[in-house]
Amino acid sequence: MSTVDIKTWAMIFLVISQTLFIETSSSKLDPFAVKKKRMSDKVRKMFYHAYDNYMMYAFPHDELKPLTKTYTNSLSELGNLKLEHLPQEYNGTALTLIESLSSLVIMGNETEFEKSVLWLSENLTFDVDARINLFECNIRVLGGLVSAHILATDSTNRFTKKGSYRNQLLVLAEELGNRFLPAFDTPTGLPYAWVNLKYGVMEKETTETSTSGCGSLILEMGALSHLTGDPKFESAALRALRKLWSMRSSLNLLGTTLDVQTGEWIEYSSGIGAGVDSFYEYLLKAHLLFGREEFWRMFQSAYLAVQKYFRHGPWYHEADMRTGRATYWQLTSLQAFWPGLQVLAGDIAAANSSHREFFYVWQQFGVLPERYLLDHQMLHPTEKYYPLRPELAESTFYLYQATKDPWYLEVGESIVDSLNLHTRVEAGFASIRDVTTMELEDHQHSFFLAETCKYLYLLFDDSFLVNTNYVFTTEGHPLPILSSWHERLPEAYIPSNWTSLKGEEQQKRASAMSMKICPALNCGNGRQPVESICHVPDARAHHRCLADEDCGVDSISCRRRSCSISGYCGLWLSV
Repeated sequence: MSTVDIKTWAMIFLVISQTLFIETSSSKLDPFAVKKKRMSDKVRKMFYHAYDNYMMYAFPHDELKPLTKTYTNSLSELGNLKLEHLPQEYNGTALTLIESLSSLVIMGNETEFEKSVLWLSENLTFDVDARINLFECNIRVLGGLVSAHILATDSTNRFTKKGSYRNQLLVLAEELGNRFLPAFDTPTGLPYAWVNLKYGVMEKETTETSTSGCGSLILEMGALSHLTGDPKFESAALRALRKLWSMRSSLNLLGTTLDVQTGEWIEYSSGIGAGVDSFYEYLLKAHLLFGREEFWRMFQSAYLAVQKYFRHGPWYHEADMRTGRATYWQLTSLQAFWPGLQVLAGDIAAANSSHREFFYVWQQFGVLPERYLLDHQMLHPTEKYYPLRPELAESTFYLYQATKDPWYLEVGESIVDSLNLHTRVEAGFASIRDVTTMELEDHQHSFFLAETCKYLYLLFDDSFLVNTNYVFTTEGHPLPILSSWHERLPEAYIPSNWTSLKGEEQQKRASAMSMKICPALNCGNGRQPVESICHVPDARAHHRCLADEDCGVDSISCRRRSCSISGYCGLWLSV
């Protein structure tokens, strides 16, 4: 046999040996770990298909139009249903790039993150004659900048170690925050829904706004105050939130729209969907981020009212804030965030029940329609679209974090497959105009990269969450729970990297978020109980009740409370 033949056979043998070794090793891997790795790679490819095409065809404009391979400067259009007062010379603020910053970090692409930050530092300006929606600009642009600044200054980020980052994003965020403040100059402290970034509130501006619009600013503006040391941003958002809470009905319910000048309600029907949704979300998340009991008390009262007046089995209809009587029996796609919020609140059973119903509707249509009439079991005749919304993926992520039930991985895989089947096009991902025909619409929303892809990726790869507890804003931007921001930080929320690791158990935590689940799931296993929203303080002297559901679950003993004959909550029933 020649030397060449010997070398050839040696190479063939080596390849066969390596293949057998790899196959043998792979067979020993946890099948869930293999599936999660495969799915996280699949989501990563989705994100970059959307991101790369945005950078190719739309950057530095706001959002991509994937069907025509062009762009839209949409920041001034967000929330502007009638498309009024559109600017003539506005050329975009790289909205999708700003929204993608935290996703780039979570997926480990520090090179692209660094390049993006440097471009924004040198090119982005808010000195533009553009009338923007305060709520949308706050959650997308301010939230994106604040979150990215925190990630850029993380001690583990090589960007920081190189010394090339000098708080440029924070400077931009502070400039934007200052341009928001004129909107709060009202007799009530409730901000206008619209503000011109260059000139402030315009003459004859509408005084109508939504509950979400003036009650969902505290996370981003509060974080900005803590980072800059200037309290004016948090103070403005907090004043608005307190005023809004003071306008609640005797049932602890709030309407959907109101007047910022008079402080009077315009629309009394309310629910957990559009116009109100993030108000509930920010009450709880503000408590987690800043530790104020004030936020906890607001959320607890509001949550109990929602469960009492809106809930009908696994569904949540809308009701009149004054009487509690049902008004509209409908599912809206934005409501799908609610199970995720319930996970953070500790109400896991209720979260699972609602989530399964939302997923059933997703399976029925292939995606989640914008509005579904529950009383008629049919689609809304006009709102049959799906704009790549993230809420179902978000709740799936939270429920998997809380339960580690592999069924939620199957749900996530189904969502990923549906998105690739129905919305992926040559130049990105397109919204769906009609879920009955799957006709596409020429729009790739920035939240597809900020939220939809991010939550799906975190579902299958949560390594970003291992050492730090994060609160995710309503736009999916992570804000870390820091001791310096917190008035009262429960032990269970303290990440392991703040103190020396005390034992092997702490090191094996799958995720820091696993410490936030309802204590009823943890009794007897040695974990520190975490107070859940189910808990109503043992307030026999000052908490009255009408029914058992008003009383919830005791946060420490994990025993269910009942309403006594005298009308006070007491520990009578075991879970």
